[in-house]
Amino acid sequence: MKILFFLFALLLSLVPAKNAFLDEKCSRLDGRCKASCQKNEELVAFCQKFLKCCVTLEPCGWNKTHDLLED
Repeated sequence: MKILFFLFALLLSLVPAKNAFLDEKCSRLDGRCKASCQKNEELVAFCQKFLKCCVTLEPCGWNKTHDLLED
């Protein structure tokens, strides 16, 4: 019984760390956590509380690094 209580306490302590990891992953991908992605956005990961990490799709031929090199 003590082992069961210990495992339950251990699992509850890991839940906040897991949720923060998901939001951090979304911010590293330059995404935003939303309920649903729009037409010009792509689902790249999942966030906490059943939200989706959406990243805006770039139009064809447009690249941030290419524009920076031209300036």
